[in-house]
Amino acid sequence: MIRIEYFAVLREHVGRAQEDLSTAATTVGELYAQLDQRYAFPAVGRVKVAVNDEFREWNTPLEDGDFVVFIPPVAGG
Repeated sequence: MIRIEYFAVLREHVGRAQEDLSTAATTVGELYAQLDQRYAFPAVGRVKVAVNDEFREWNTPLEDGDFVVFIPPVAGG
């Protein structure tokens, strides 16, 4: 089971701040692609990802119990 947290426009689009998901995805990138297929994420530019409170690359392997956060760019000033 992977715990996923969404920020900003992704949170608004999904309609919740977090969810727990059983997945066959083996990397963060595969997980994001699976979620994009499910939720049809809006084009948001370069999304950052953190796994277990550390920024990671998209090819980072996933393990049961991981906490994944997707962080889209935030506009403002």
